[in-house]
Amino acid sequence: MPDRIPTLARLAAEIAPAMIDIRRDIHAHPEVGWTEHRTTRKVAETLLGWDIKPHVRPEGTGLIADVGATDADRTVGFRADLDALPIAEEASPPYASTVPGVMHACGHDVHTAIGLGTAWVLSQLDELPGTARFVFQPAEETIPGGAQSLRDAGVHRDLSAITAFHVDPSLEAGKVGIRTGGITGASDRFIVRLSGPGGHTSRPHQTVNLLYVAARIITDLPQLIRRTIDPRETVLIVFGSAHGGSAANVIPTHVELQGTVRLFDLDLWREMPKRIDAVVAEMAGPLGAVAEVEYTPGSPPVVNDASVIRTAEAAAEAVLGKSKVKHTHQSLGAEDFAWFLEDIPGALIRLGAALPDRQVDLHSATFDIDESAIETGILVASETLLRLLELD
Repeated sequence: MPDRIPTLARLAAEIAPAMIDIRRDIHAHPEVGWTEHRTTRKVAETLLGWDIKPHVRPEGTGLIADVGATDADRTVGFRADLDALPIAEEASPPYASTVPGVMHACGHDVHTAIGLGTAWVLSQLDELPGTARFVFQPAEETIPGGAQSLRDAGVHRDLSAITAFHVDPSLEAGKVGIRTGGITGASDRFIVRLSGPGGHTSRPHQTVNLLYVAARIITDLPQLIRRTIDPRETVLIVFGSAHGGSAANVIPTHVELQGTVRLFDLDLWREMPKRIDAVVAEMAGPLGAVAEVEYTPGSPPVVNDASVIRTAEAAAEAVLGKSKVKHTHQSLGAEDFAWFLEDIPGALIRLGAALPDRQVDLHSATFDIDESAIETGILVASETLLRLLELD
């Protein structure tokens, strides 16, 4: 096994410059979820140039490509996401977005470049101990996400395991972050619509002051939900939007609140819609308001499989050295890769990509990465997939 590592390192170094070029091309031409037609074509053309046959989704966004024997006993997967975000890029690198109001602010262009580079590296080996499937997924940032659609289509059904990277701008380039169990949280959205008779602000006692009801819900709902669950569990409820009223002396008839719920526990995630609905009704009813809750579940938490993580950790240590493999943190940010893990074991691995001269965050209008992370990702992914294929 160690004998192949110099070969993998040489191949990763050889393909990395071309993958940086592809990453920059994709970064300059970002596409939001379900519109990744150009990105899909770019990936497909690159694979075809290497005699790797892609299977593009009928909708033209997203594709699947297998490397290795078609009749292999074992198949493992690597997921790369394609979509960008509706954010206007404020930085101005030579490869800055050319699409107004859209940019790759979460590193999906990097994930795609790594997926392509890893497919090429594995295709250069004399023989694989199975098949590596590369899933280039659309619409990770949407609800429902692209992973849920691809899962429903069954692209993962014959996989023994699946892995994915997410760039981490807080971790130095050249390092990876590993964690067993929950690594990212669920992120659901909800809307609370309040209605009442309305009235004049000089006579609030004759009506229902919906803005007061809304203020109570914004202030008290997070704490009332917390009181119904085990205090050891993490639940974060935050409101991001409140709309109601059009004049200082008018009590409105309608108020709308929007917020998110983030948590780590799968069972609690499944219960949360009913809990939110019940607590909102208990709060609004005694105050005279009519409340309606529209709850939209997002992705479940990502829970990394212990066996897959052990394999990925051993692979990363073998190609990078133990000092480059770090225990990573949990995040309440969501990742729709979780849908694949509902059916098969897998792992999300954080890839260090911190800029050496400034600090940025995911979803920032100034987001960028240290592009040396692409070569690191290709090397770690290649060895991880090979080790997963070699498992009994």
